[in-house]
Amino acid sequence: MNMARKFMGLLLMVTLILTAGLVWAEQPKPKLVNITEVNPRILIDLRYATTNNFLKQKVYPNGFQCLLLEPLAQKLNQAQLLLEKDGLGLKIFDGYRPLEVQKKMWKIVPDERYVANPYGSGSNHNRGAAVDLTLVDKDGNELEMPTGFDDFTERASKYSMEPTPQQRANRMLLRQVMEQVGLEGLSTEWWHFQLPNAEKYPIQ
Repeated sequence: MNMARKFMGLLLMVTLILTAGLVWAEQPKPKLVNITEVNPRILIDLRYATTNNFLKQKVYPNGFQCLLLEPLAQKLNQAQLLLEKDGLGLKIFDGYRPLEVQKKMWKIVPDERYVANPYGSGSNHNRGAAVDLTLVDKDGNELEMPTGFDDFTERASKYSMEPTPQQRANRMLLRQVMEQVGLEGLSTEWWHFQLPNAEKYPIQ
């Protein structure tokens, strides 16, 4: 009798594990979406589609769009709506970055302080789970921030006291809004935000 109960218990456990595995496997993977289709009022300035970046080279192909994982795009939509109440908005510098582009960047600047190693864990931008952005006013003018985009000095860190009071206030506002919608920042880059546990998403 006891053996029968143990067997039935074991059978039930195996069934639950297999069922859970099937449910997990059936969960749709987040897809990449064009942020302008989610909220066309978010401004786009893809710096790597130009020479206006620290590489001084254009590394995105012509016509490259600002793509993001759908959960990230929806959070940015929420942030845009919050900011619009105060006459502000978002401007995106970078979103999803193809792995082949990451390899090009690594070839130009093979330094993990500035570029994530594409032959290691890669960048969360390669997953579509990270975004680089800033704040703009109602006319699309960028608010004054501690540094420009892709500045690799201490001044660019999110807790640096080197910037002016106004620059620190703008930096704080950006961070507060991003955290309010559920995004995480980096300590070294005031412009970078990503989904929680971004590393769990596959490289696209």
